Amino acid sequence: MPHLKIFLLSPLFIFLSLNTLAQKNAGRYMIQGKILSNTGNALPGASVYIADLKKGSVADSLGNYEINNIPNGTFLLQVQYIGFKNIAQNISFNSNVHKNFSLEISATEENEIVITGTSKATAIKRNPIPVIAINRQLLQQNLNTNIIDAIARVPGISEVTTGPNVSKPFIRGLGFNRILTLYDGVRQEGQQWGDEHGIEIDENTVDKVEVVKGPASLIYGSDAIAGVINMLPGKAPPLGTFVGNFMSQYQTNNRLIENSLTLAAHPNDFYYGGTFTHKMATNYKNKYDGRVYNTGYAETDASAYLGVNKKWGFSKLAVSFFNDLQEIPDGSRDSATRKFTKQITEDDIYRPIVSDQELVSYKISALHQLVNHFRAYTTNTFLLGKGRLAVNLAFQKSSRQEFSHPEANIAGLNLLLNTFTYDTKYYFHESNGMSVTAGLNGMLQKNNVSKGTDFIIPGYHQTDIGPFIYAKKSFSRLDIAGGIRYDVRYFNNDALYVATDASSGFDKAVPSSTIGAHQVFNAYKHTFSGWSGSAGVSYVFNKHLSMKANIGKGFRAPNISEIASGGVHPGTNIYQLGNNNFNPEYNIQEDLGLSFNSAHVTINADVFNNDVRNFIFNQKLVNSAGQDSIIVPGNQTFQFVQSHARLYGGELSIDIHPHPLDWLHFENSLSIVYGKNLGNNNVKINEDEKYLPFIPPLHTQSELRATIKKIGKRMSDAFVKFQYEMYAAQNRIYAANNTETPTAGYQLINAGLGVSFLNKKEKPFLNLMIMGNNLADKAYQSNLNRLKYFEPYPGNFTGHDGIYNMGRNFSLKVNVPF
Repeated sequence: MPHLKIFLLSPLFIFLSLNTLAQKNAGRYMIQGKILSNTGNALPGASVYIADLKKGSVADSLGNYEINNIPNGTFLLQVQYIGFKNIAQNISFNSNVHKNFSLEISATEENEIVITGTSKATAIKRNPIPVIAINRQLLQQNLNTNIIDAIARVPGISEVTTGPNVSKPFIRGLGFNRILTLYDGVRQEGQQWGDEHGIEIDENTVDKVEVVKGPASLIYGSDAIAGVINMLPGKAPPLGTFVGNFMSQYQTNNRLIENSLTLAAHPNDFYYGGTFTHKMATNYKNKYDGRVYNTGYAETDASAYLGVNKKWGFSKLAVSFFNDLQEIPDGSRDSATRKFTKQITEDDIYRPIVSDQELVSYKISALHQLVNHFRAYTTNTFLLGKGRLAVNLAFQKSSRQEFSHPEANIAGLNLLLNTFTYDTKYYFHESNGMSVTAGLNGMLQKNNVSKGTDFIIPGYHQTDIGPFIYAKKSFSRLDIAGGIRYDVRYFNNDALYVATDASSGFDKAVPSSTIGAHQVFNAYKHTFSGWSGSAGVSYVFNKHLSMKANIGKGFRAPNISEIASGGVHPGTNIYQLGNNNFNPEYNIQEDLGLSFNSAHVTINADVFNNDVRNFIFNQKLVNSAGQDSIIVPGNQTFQFVQSHARLYGGELSIDIHPHPLDWLHFENSLSIVYGKNLGNNNVKINEDEKYLPFIPPLHTQSELRATIKKIGKRMSDAFVKFQYEMYAAQNRIYAANNTETPTAGYQLINAGLGVSFLNKKEKPFLNLMIMGNNLADKAYQSNLNRLKYFEPYPGNFTGHDGIYNMGRNFSLKVNVPF
């Protein structure tokens, strides 16, 4: 595996060649001081952190803190303490610094720092790019079934689902390969072109999520045309400590059982840790469908890391393994009883009704997916003179096997994707508020499809490379930022020949010279290239009011499915057709945002307009009689097409903490996006084609939450909350050939409560949370629920086509920190 060899040897070479140079130029400065409240009281446990250096400290019992080995330069330092307003301040280091901080009591959060989509750590309100941060509290204090489900309630973010454990993120109406998902800054690669291919990340390792809404191709390259989701693991624990946490959870609807153990230590300059997670669930249920057959899963995840922070910089090596046995339903039912049936033979002449015992069993059925994802990566920053060099390298191996033969333990779709990614950046010394970053990143990728019996895509090789430069100038209240990038993708897919395997009776990949072989994919080679860029400003009017504006141009090369698909995709009920004449997508998005923050009220308002050229989407095909075009029985036929699209909308959030009831939080949000199909080459757009498919409807959410910091000496961090969600009807659909159908609106009521129990030293030893979703047991279908279209008898006597979303669900979650 040449990519793995490159990965293993490259960090060693870089370390040996740069470490000596970095040692000679290492800074030896420090910062120390006290962290106090504005009334003069020490705040033990307050954190001080420099994100660009991954260095931090925790205040002691007297409020004292200290951070050592800081290089020459200007860095953003963040001070945080629960219940107080954050401080984000640029500190210049050309000597030792003594700095005291005084924090004000505040019920609202302010001065959140982000590292995604910009050249260096930046406070959100001083970052022209539209970006949001989702903290661990939101991830933990909401009932969810996977990491994408956990963030999908945030304004502007939604999810396409295929059951409870398969979710794909959408940002402002765009998803799939238009969103780049990162883990710890490393791009996630795992067959993300598939509708029912989820994100292979253990949510228990994620401490914070940063989301860029809009084209971020400038920093990250192709596939970031709609935005970036960066999932960040937790920081190293305080120096000289060993910490851990055991989490156990049970959910009532699909009987989910989940256990996760995290350990971490920071004895000296080195720090290390790891997480192990296992979860399993049976079929979920709702009041129309009962238990939905073949939606169970069993997932096992493991990860570990080792890091070092020295005078020359820092380095981290991490590995992770994700294993998911995932059932995918096909929606087949008995026409008279509407009970689910199952395929038991290859010829599929007769399907028996699924028994009640099978519907509640944790045993994975014969028809399922087996997804394995391995990741090894290293992130490094070397302090060179007055600048910094960041070198991030990663190797990923993604194996996807979709077992579609009920009588043979043979994978129908069998994909093996190897990816080597590289990301290098040089951060020039900041001078007079001017910071410049130049970089080069890309990837080498190979996908092998030859081991299966079903072939929806050919094998391919792909090489991406893209240099960029990004600059930011900061004044007292004004920040101006922008940059430019050029991307090149070299793409080459192989010809594929198949013949019948005499021993199994299924197709198999063979050399072209094989007797009886026939060609299913032609060889194809193409180079895609394009410019992307961004320019924006942010302005702070006063300590309460700020605004930002940005215009960005994105670039995306078509993915393998859009170019070359030609077969049945198991798990989708679709025969998919691609088009190798596609041009790259380009978009220009304008963003305008306004933010107001006081001690008791926070208001954020954002609007956007996104014009996308050569927009690629999936359209159902019909025959000359106007009926579904059927190439393979039991599967509808879809083909990718291109058009000119426009998406526009915005988000509004209003958080109120009424004085003097600062323990009461009333949080409200609204998000809306419209998607229009403008056509191509002066082709007239029919009435049923004028909207884009899979656009989320108007969504509002209100949450009333009460929090109590301390209850006596044995309880703390108590909360109780009630949540109301409203999803409007979605009638603006791409209705051509029944590609999409209208979706009724619905409302959901959720609730939760939790508390931490303290030991005699007033340290938490147990955290308990009870949460409930869809308390009214509403039967509903999200317009982004793919199972809505899994219906063998449209217009049946019940009046309910397709499969509905999950019904009432309660969760009991226990955390034991140590």
